[in-house]
Amino acid sequence: MQKESVNAASILGPNGMPSYFGWARSPVFRYGSSPLWPPRRRITASDRFIISSSNNMLAMEILDGGYLGYVGITVISLKTKKRNTRYFTIPFAMGSFNMPQDSESGSVKIQEKKINIDFTAMESGSRIIKFDVPGFSHSKGLRGYIVLSPPEGAESLYNCMPWREDKLAFRLTRRSPWFIAEGAVQFGESELLFSKNDAWGILDWNRGVRPRSDIRYWAAGCGLCNGKQTAFTVGYGSADGSQGTENGFFLDGKLHKLDQVTFHINPDNWLEPWNFTSSDQRLEMTFKPIMERTGRHRLLFHTMKRRQVFGHFSGKMILDDGSEIEFKDILGFAERKRTRF
Repeated sequence: MQKESVNAASILGPNGMPSYFGWARSPVFRYGSSPLWPPRRRITASDRFIISSSNNMLAMEILDGGYLGYVGITVISLKTKKRNTRYFTIPFAMGSFNMPQDSESGSVKIQEKKINIDFTAMESGSRIIKFDVPGFSHSKGLRGYIVLSPPEGAESLYNCMPWREDKLAFRLTRRSPWFIAEGAVQFGESELLFSKNDAWGILDWNRGVRPRSDIRYWAAGCGLCNGKQTAFTVGYGSADGSQGTENGFFLDGKLHKLDQVTFHINPDNWLEPWNFTSSDQRLEMTFKPIMERTGRHRLLFHTMKRRQVFGHFSGKMILDDGSEIEFKDILGFAERKRTRF
């Protein structure tokens, strides 16, 4: 049975062991008050933003994975189907990024000779993203300033999940796929504009203690449908989601919780249409891919592989009040991520 949490609770017991799991609409989970006793190399933290408009997509991620730290930036043209990606590996991060222990406040800043990135959380719930990467791609610089604003009264999907085969490991996540994006990015001589009602932002926030290996499927998207903001986040993987899945549908920022969601993919061709179904029979969705990208990072015994596909989602969803909504051509992505330590 899925368990919704409505009151603030520490997910760690007095001995630092994870002991409280479930899902929530607000940031009730706490883990900063008790010490995490596993070695620092097993503690992981990441902030990722995916920002899209009708013409372009921008993905930015900061990861402290213990031994492996990195910053990843990707710029995608949906018209030309071209992408430019740059990764900056920072060995032995081990907490040096000083990433906040909650998703509502603080900032993450990376300042190196080749990069300057700042993710800042505001008291209003908005996010400000600033970045300057002089030698991003083929001598083209990348710099920009983007403001991400939440819809009024927006809810997020928070999860705390254990791993089935590792009692010490857990993952605390926040999924907010509904940000309204406004800003501009200078890429070489080109300017990429993100304007209200045409641009959206997705937040993927993760903290926890990692297992030795993990696999995760995740898809998310956001857009306008019949004048209403429509967004979703669905996924599953090695973590145990029996007490709270990562699946939710958002209408104007309001969360409609889903049970298990299955991805139906042709393993021989990820660019063929996908289908998504939910165990509670509330969601039926198809995905038409536009383009695909892969990435791989390795340091010592740490390996991470990501396969990601971008495209449009269409389907229908039964809301909490029993009414049905149809949506079409919502821009988003789907991915598989494998990690091994």
